[in-house]
Amino acid sequence: MTRRTICLLAAATLSLAAAPAYDPKADPFADLAKTVAKARSAKKRILIEVGGQWCSWCHRMHAFFDSNAPLREYRDQNFAVLQVNFSEENKNEKFLAQYPKIEGYPHIFVLDANGKLLHSQNTGDLEKGKGYDLEKFTAFLQTWAPKR
Repeated sequence: MTRRTICLLAAATLSLAAAPAYDPKADPFADLAKTVAKARSAKKRILIEVGGQWCSWCHRMHAFFDSNAPLREYRDQNFAVLQVNFSEENKNEKFLAQYPKIEGYPHIFVLDANGKLLHSQNTGDLEKGKGYDLEKFTAFLQTWAPKR
């Protein structure tokens, strides 16, 4: 293998590792039960990110967290994150019917550690230009983080 091929493979592996994992085959009810258990034991809140592999803004949001380590660390210290797929393959309508209507993707629901809905967030409100706004996203997470 050439050095260029190795670099391309490494870059592809890194981008796959950072890609959002919206799995159309996942069971969001079972995944939420696991996430609630994790959030309770860690005294965190829950962020449900609804989107899909098709969603360019979902990829931008994940890249935004990957490029803003302090923000990602703050999120991970305060929230258990669950990604729920919405796509032509699986719209997860039964699961999403328990939450307010979603107007765009990605969409974030904030839940307490017991799984009770606290807030429904249109991520369009957190955008700036062709990406996300660090100040807005930080304020959003700080507003909904558990009070310690």
